[in-house]
Amino acid sequence: MNSPKRLFLLALLPAVLWGGSSDRPNVLFISVDDLKPVLSSYGDPIAKTPNFDRLAEMGVTFTNAHAQQAVCGPSRASLLTGLRPDRTQVWDLSTKIRSVNPEVITLPQYFKDNGYETLGIGKIFDARSVQGPAEDDPISWSRPYLQDPGNPDEALGYINPQIVSEVRQIFPDPPASYGEELARRKAIGGVPAFEGTYDVPDEGYGDGRIAAIAAGLIEELSATDQPFFLGVGFNKPHLPFNAPKKYWDLYSASDFELAKISSLPEGAPSYHFQPSWEIRNGHYLDIPPQSSPQTIDSEMAQTLIHGYYACVSYVDAQLGKLLDALEESGELENTIIVLWGDHGYHFGDHGMWCKHTNYEQATRTVLMIAEPGNPAVAQSELYTHPVELVDLYRTIADLAQLPQPVDIDGMSLVPVLENPETRAKDYAVSQFHRKYPGGDRIMGYAWRSDRYRYIEWIDLRYTEGDRTGAVLDRELYDYQEDPLESRNLADDPAYAVALAQMQDLAADYKAKQGLVTP
Repeated sequence: MNSPKRLFLLALLPAVLWGGSSDRPNVLFISVDDLKPVLSSYGDPIAKTPNFDRLAEMGVTFTNAHAQQAVCGPSRASLLTGLRPDRTQVWDLSTKIRSVNPEVITLPQYFKDNGYETLGIGKIFDARSVQGPAEDDPISWSRPYLQDPGNPDEALGYINPQIVSEVRQIFPDPPASYGEELARRKAIGGVPAFEGTYDVPDEGYGDGRIAAIAAGLIEELSATDQPFFLGVGFNKPHLPFNAPKKYWDLYSASDFELAKISSLPEGAPSYHFQPSWEIRNGHYLDIPPQSSPQTIDSEMAQTLIHGYYACVSYVDAQLGKLLDALEESGELENTIIVLWGDHGYHFGDHGMWCKHTNYEQATRTVLMIAEPGNPAVAQSELYTHPVELVDLYRTIADLAQLPQPVDIDGMSLVPVLENPETRAKDYAVSQFHRKYPGGDRIMGYAWRSDRYRYIEWIDLRYTEGDRTGAVLDRELYDYQEDPLESRNLADDPAYAVALAQMQDLAADYKAKQGLVTP
């Protein structure tokens, strides 16, 4: 197994070798928390997202992009280090990236070391997986990481006066961490899962303030000769589904159909199920907790989906402000724009909400890359073959014409950006662990090709560095014939050839990663 304490040997050449810093492209690096591809640019007939359409016209939209682990901390740790979760060893929401990898060079740090001014605001790293006074990984940034200044009429992301009053009475100061925020929710008896009746400006909630600050930074940074890497992390559509009323008014709950498959796929191992931990954790007043036999009823389910779409449209408007700022600054054609979601989201399909699985709705996410001023980069193109978020590190470095970093995972997608007919890879890989009945935690790996998803549940003591273990269960899904994953096809004789093909892909990956499954 490769040592996690790895020093990347980066060729940090002087900026003058690229013809002067003013000739080098800026990077606008936009993350959107919990964003599944419910966008008009991805063909969603309901979504009202004109600014995602606007960005799609500038570059390439990847319709088969997958997170390496469908939960915030591990996904972001993987993307921002260019390492898969088994190398970062961040498989949860408590492990710090640099506790395991003290010498790792993150993506913004790499740009900073190569002469860029790097700044960040909002959620780029997951705060639970980094160190620093603001849990922001200070070494990654040229300036102290910017914080949302907040709204005096807001508490825990709510404008509801009753919630604000209750929180302020017990806790006069803002929470210092996400864990403390959860504790405060519990202390006041829980909070609603959504809020959309308040007719406030965009800046009434956090993402509107983040967009306004980021737009100001674009104006400021564009006035200098130094290229910039600006990370802007939007928090919605993550729970709670709170957005200004005008975005809720774009939709009606009746617009949304409920999941057609509300149970695990036939023949799937029962332990792959997750009981909607995040939304049924007892912190939301209007959602039955896991301890309750009651499920989320159809009316509430439609309201939750309504809230999610409202938040997506809210983020769309903030994206528009960033694109406007780039245009007004004159830097649009000199900027690489990368927009990504950290994973997907379940809407009650398979009886599950949120993420934390190896199924399509959890691993598949949004990825869009544009460089409007680079004639070599395609525009208004869809790319349907599989790619991975871990590919972004190499891709952005390549677009910026920086030296390719060594000893990281993923591959550059620049050949795809220049010719969308190019096949980058045969499969994307995601992973998520489970507790095996009567045993220890095991690791599940999912390989996604153009058509199929193949999952192996491997008996690994992965936290102890174990790389050898037996395959305990297999799952196979065919998205051409069964896009809703209604049945596990791994034991179906009619799929013997497809199973063998996917097992060959899995064997290729396992050989490269040092995984042994006797």
